[in-house]
Amino acid sequence: MIALSLFTCMLILAACNTMEGLGQDIESAGTALKRSADENKPHNQH
Repeated sequence: MIALSLFTCMLILAACNTMEGLGQDIESAGTALKRSADENKPHNQH
């Protein structure tokens, strides 16, 4: 029973770590997309 509890805790912690990494990856992709959009934005020519 204790082994099952420990295994369950390990799975939960691994899932949290994976979700945190996924969030960081999505944030990095969003930052790169924004930077690319800013660099390729048409400039106003007056």
